[in-house]
Amino acid sequence: MLNKSRKPRKSFLMLTALMVALVAVLAACGGNNGNGSNSSPSASPSGSASPSASPSESASAAPSDAASDLKEYELTLFLPGTPPKDEQKVEAEINKHLKEKINATLDINFIDWGQWDNKMNMAIASRDPMDIIFTAQWNGHSANVAKGAFLLLNDPNGKHGNLLEQYGQDILSSLPEAFLKGAKIDGFNYGVPANKELAEQGGIVYRTDIAEELGLTEQIQAVKTIADLEPILATVKEKKPDMIPIFMRDGENFNAHYFAKYDYLGDSTIDGVILKDGTETKVMARYEHPRYMETLNITRDFFKKGYINSDAATTQLGVNDAMKKGDVFMVVSPLKPGKDAELANATGLAGKLGQVAMTERTVATSDTAGSMLGISSTSGDPARAMMLINLLHSDKYLNNLINFGIEGDHYSRSGEIITPTDNTANYSIGAAWMLGSQFLNYVWNTEAPDKWEQFKQFNTDAHNSPGLGFTFNAEPVKSQVSAMNNTRKQYDPGLDTGSIDPSKAEEYYNKLKANGLDKVIAEKQTQLDAFLAGN
Repeated sequence: MLNKSRKPRKSFLMLTALMVALVAVLAACGGNNGNGSNSSPSASPSGSASPSASPSESASAAPSDAASDLKEYELTLFLPGTPPKDEQKVEAEINKHLKEKINATLDINFIDWGQWDNKMNMAIASRDPMDIIFTAQWNGHSANVAKGAFLLLNDPNGKHGNLLEQYGQDILSSLPEAFLKGAKIDGFNYGVPANKELAEQGGIVYRTDIAEELGLTEQIQAVKTIADLEPILATVKEKKPDMIPIFMRDGENFNAHYFAKYDYLGDSTIDGVILKDGTETKVMARYEHPRYMETLNITRDFFKKGYINSDAATTQLGVNDAMKKGDVFMVVSPLKPGKDAELANATGLAGKLGQVAMTERTVATSDTAGSMLGISSTSGDPARAMMLINLLHSDKYLNNLINFGIEGDHYSRSGEIITPTDNTANYSIGAAWMLGSQFLNYVWNTEAPDKWEQFKQFNTDAHNSPGLGFTFNAEPVKSQVSAMNNTRKQYDPGLDTGSIDPSKAEEYYNKLKANGLDKVIAEKQTQLDAFLAGN
């Protein structure tokens, strides 16, 4: 169970057509800044702030008839991240607004990234009461669906009816159809995807001030391969011995799905992949792809040379928290337009970070489900939970309040541009990519004013994974998946961060096979082949 030391504050033509449709819808979405205009009369009460509405105008809107008919309810939201100092202050403002909207209050539960998997797995297994939970394909979504952790959101014959149709009309009107379609498992959604960039690209984010000081700027900007980083990291280690040349952790390294381009066909905790940047549809274990061992070997070399933090396999720090400490030169990161500025504002390093893309831009089904909010099967009020998620996709005031804090306190604003204040660091959660529609977000003064137009362009001409449109259903092999996941936890952190010798990879592979890897891959292949034959 969750242990809280304080009261928590809580056939390829079709696939190509899908992408063409996606870009068109994204353009339409970006054109109105993602501000939903159609609302459900029963669950999306009137009074959502327009892009130019002030907080006071939005917060003072009269309660809707729908809100007044609802019994007060406290919603819980579980997110990975460090609890911010001003969490309770911001929650108080959120709750004033939600009382007006849906007669609810919100208890945000931040769980440090290093503890997220263990604590949430325990909470799910214990059937703890929870309402809304962050979930993603790279964070065990398919496996958790197989465990019954999340409610089915669009089943008209389900216990709670079609929650999306009833209480998520703003989601349906503003979120590109490809997101919900791509995130489906056997035709149904178990999470609402965030409305954000779709294409995926791996690369690095680095300290531009340090690079300039050491004369490394041009060299860094010319980087194309992992090996190109070696002389740069060597210089940082020599000239800045108190800095970590490159910070890594489990899930954030050169073998991460966004960098190595493995398409797990749904859930990146379940081995059996095709390559996002390839054309083949034969499902194979990562170990059988040459890039896997190549990556392990060079990462091990970096680790032995002291370029990588010595606690990479075990650290509980998330990337944001590591950067906040000020002693990290570089991190491996999924990129998008303005990722460097976004990360800089979340870590107190405004104007001091840059990014370099090192992989091809790709689109896989998993990218549609790379950030979602699911409704727990233990929720006491699933309808109210969907109402809140709907507001995060339509209510500009609420979306920016939960993401950036209180205007005039945690930031100042001029139109759509916001500027940090002396108190910004006390509410800097870096979670905009998790919470509803990013097209509702204000833009920091250190970011490109046309950030959202850049997002649309970023999705254009990306390479489609040969498995685009398919999501693996783990239910037929859930016992094998569970056993393999335990083995994965034993080996992945050490191997992927260079902390243990790559020779252990063969041992790891053999254990996975002993725990059912061949059966899982056969099931993935069967399902994928059936999908491709039907499309």
